Amino acid sequence: MDYKVVTDQFAVAPQISPENIEQIKSLGYKVVINNRPDEETPGQPGTDDIRSLCENAGLEYYHLPIMSGTLPVEAIDQTRELLNKIEGPVFAYCRSGTRSITLWALSQMGQQPSDKVISAVENAGYDLPFLHNYR
Repeated sequence: MDYKVVTDQFAVAPQISPENIEQIKSLGYKVVINNRPDEETPGQPGTDDIRSLCENAGLEYYHLPIMSGTLPVEAIDQTRELLNKIEGPVFAYCRSGTRSITLWALSQMGQQPSDKVISAVENAGYDLPFLHNYR
């Protein structure tokens, strides 16, 4: 499974498969956030299937779907609220990981120093140049 550790409390990944759930748990993550709409691409595992597997494994599961190419302010606010209320390391995914890390980064601006957020994004291997506008 391909994934990137962003902080000790947050990781992102491209689409996960049902077989990845136990590995996510064994890595110490407590929460899974799915940022993909169902049926974004043919054959992707459905929300209900992944939710059921996560819950059976003792993981919390949240579905905050974002269409590729969009980042509504409401989604950033929902992500911030969710991250502020949940306990434990979070594993978020979408098609490539980019939506998930973008939502995380924008939700953390104002919560953490912007340079710290930008460094975490870059150290995870993502290029989000618009974040530099927050410095």
